[in-house]
Amino acid sequence: MRRLYFIRHGLSVNNIEGKLSGTTDTPLTDIGREQALIAGRTAKKLSIDTIISSPLSRATETAEIIASQLSYPNDKIIVNKLFIERNFGPYEGQPYGITRLSNAPGVETVDEIIERAKKSLNYINNLDAETVLVVSHGAFGRALRFLTLNLEYDHPEQFQNAKIVRLI
Repeated sequence: MRRLYFIRHGLSVNNIEGKLSGTTDTPLTDIGREQALIAGRTAKKLSIDTIISSPLSRATETAEIIASQLSYPNDKIIVNKLFIERNFGPYEGQPYGITRLSNAPGVETVDEIIERAKKSLNYINNLDAETVLVVSHGAFGRALRFLTLNLEYDHPEQFQNAKIVRLI
């Protein structure tokens, strides 16, 4: 792999409602679909040869919309649970900012999500791919960014919905 791009899924229903989604499946909104379409047009300039997605529908639908803009077959999108969002346990569906989740019981820890991100990078490095686009989620993206760009996991800059960012 020579280049790694990351995109957080398009705007979802829980995003609009201000709720933590985590591993809970929440669909894209019409705005999220339009964001993914625009991202797909941007992706045409990036020579992407492999798309990997979280299995959650907000990510897979975003990946499929982007793929359609690239004439990339949906059946070639790699769906892998390593790329799923952080598990917020009992706080899923709760309003953003309800509590600090760092050491909350039942919540995937930062160390655990970073370890999962390490495994995902190893997985990517074992693919026969030059330019990879990962379609995933904000907390997982922060773990990838921590490992590739050496930015703190809790860096204040958040990933915007459906904005492509280069990590490698």
